[in-house]
Amino acid sequence: MNQEKVIVIDFGGQYNQLVARRVRECNVYCEIYSYKTDIEQIKAMNPQGIILTGGPNSCYEDNAPTYTKELFELGIPVLGLCYGAQLMMHVLGGKVEKAPVREYGKTRVFVDKASPLFTDVASTTICWMSHFDYISKTAPGFAIVAHSADCPVAAAENREKKLFAIQFHPEVLHTQEGTKILYNYVRGICGCAGSWRMDSFVQNAIQEIRAKVGNGKVLCALSGGVDSSVAAVMLAKAIGDQLTCVFVDHGLLRKNEGDEVEEVFGPNGSYELHFVRVNAQERFYGKLAGVTEPEKKRKIIGEEFIRVFEEEAKKIGAVDFLVQGTIYPDVVESGLGGESAVIKSHHNVGGLPDCVDFKEIIEPLRDLFKDEVRKAGLELGIPEKLVFRQPFPGPGLGIRIIGEVTAEKVRIVQDADAIYREEIAKAGLDRTIGQYFAALTNMRSVGVMGDERTYDYAVALRAVNTIDFMTAESAEIPFAVLQTVMSRIINEVRGVNRVFYDLTSKPPGTIEFE
Repeated sequence: MNQEKVIVIDFGGQYNQLVARRVRECNVYCEIYSYKTDIEQIKAMNPQGIILTGGPNSCYEDNAPTYTKELFELGIPVLGLCYGAQLMMHVLGGKVEKAPVREYGKTRVFVDKASPLFTDVASTTICWMSHFDYISKTAPGFAIVAHSADCPVAAAENREKKLFAIQFHPEVLHTQEGTKILYNYVRGICGCAGSWRMDSFVQNAIQEIRAKVGNGKVLCALSGGVDSSVAAVMLAKAIGDQLTCVFVDHGLLRKNEGDEVEEVFGPNGSYELHFVRVNAQERFYGKLAGVTEPEKKRKIIGEEFIRVFEEEAKKIGAVDFLVQGTIYPDVVESGLGGESAVIKSHHNVGGLPDCVDFKEIIEPLRDLFKDEVRKAGLELGIPEKLVFRQPFPGPGLGIRIIGEVTAEKVRIVQDADAIYREEIAKAGLDRTIGQYFAALTNMRSVGVMGDERTYDYAVALRAVNTIDFMTAESAEIPFAVLQTVMSRIINEVRGVNRVFYDLTSKPPGTIEFE
C-alpha cells in the first residue's frame, strides 16, 4: 500500500482488530503487527502514527511483552491503549503497579479539553475500562489529561514528543466518544489526510493486478459468496479473458445454492466469465467421513479445494495464479496477523496445504474487513442483492454441522436453514440482521410426535448483529418469528425434534459454530 498508514502493534489484546477497524473508519489505512516486529521494519514502513494495543500481561513482570525505547524516539506520534499506555510509562521511567481498585466496564472519566486528544469531547464522558494495573506515576515530561474516581491517570501526554497514553479503550462502542478520540489522534495529531477510500482502493487494486499478472492465466476460486464474488468481478475487470472462474460444489452449500451461483456467473449469467462448475460432493464427503475435530475438517476442506483447483488448472493449461477471496478477519483469526492466537484456520488461509501448485496466490481483498468488501463490490457495480447476501464460509455447512459430516446431516441443515432464511425475509428482518443461519448440533434427544416417541437431532438457530465481523452481538428476533421457524422446522424437516436459539456474543464465541 503506497499511501499513508497507521500501524497497530499488537500485545495480545482482544480488541486489536477493532482498533484497526476504527482507524479505517477515519479513512486512514491501518495494519496490525506483532510486538516482535523489528524496529527497522517499523521505520521502513514510514507510518504516520503508531498505536500500542492492550494485552493480558503486567508490563513490569519478567518476560512480559515489551518494545524498545527507540520506538518512542522516532518522532512519530505514538498512542498507547490500556497495556500499551502502561508499557509506554514503564519504558520511559514512570511506574505501573497493581491497582488498589480494579476498574472494569463503563466508567465516568473527566478529561482536559485542552489536550488535542479530547478536542470536541465532553469534559465528563463515559469510557470502557478494563485493567488490574494502573499508572501510579507518569514518566518524566508527561502531563495527566484525564482521570476517573479510581484511576488517577486515565490519560497522559507528552505533547512535545507526540506521545499519548490512554488507560481506557476508545475503540469499543461502550466508550461514548471513542471514535472522536481516535479521529483526533489519527487525523489531528498524526496529520493524516484520510485518503483511504473504496473508489481509490478498487482502481489501485485493478492496476496492481494487471501489472502482476501480465499475460499470465488466472484461476479464481469462486464460491458464490460475497468475498469471492467481489474478487472475481475485480479480476474480470482487470484481466478479462485471462481469467477462469472455477466453482467447486463440495456438497456443503445452502439449499439450491449451486444452481443459483451458476445462474449468476455461468454462461447465461450477468458476467462474461469463463465459468467451470465442478460437482465434487462425493469426493468431499469421502474425505470428511469419520472426522469430527473442527480444525481437521477445515484443513481437509482447504486441501481438497486446492487439489480440485490444481486439477482444473491442468485442464485449462499453464495457469500461473490462483485468486481467493481472503479478507482481513480470515488472516487475523488464522493467527497470521498481529500477536493473537489461532482462533480457527480459514480454509483459504491457515487451512492451505504446505505445497500449492501455483506460481502465486492473489488475494485482492486480503486487507479489507467485510463491510469494506461490500463497499468495494458496490464500487465495481455488483448489484446490491449480491453484495448484501448472507455471508457464507468457504468450508460451508461442514462447520455448521457439529461432529461428522454426512449427506443426511447436510440435507437436514439445508432444509432447516432454508426455512429460517425464508421466515426472516418474510418478517422484513433480512437486511437488519448482520448474519443468520441454522446449524445442526450433535445432540439427539427424546421427543414425541404423533403420539410416538422420537429420538432426533436438535437444530440451533444463530443470528447476530455486526459491522466488521470481528465482534458481534446476538440479534433480538421477535418471539413470534422464532416460534414460526421452530414449528416449521420440526414439522417439515425429517430428523429434527428440537430447536434452540443461540444467544452467545463474539467474543467469547465465534459467529460460526466450528
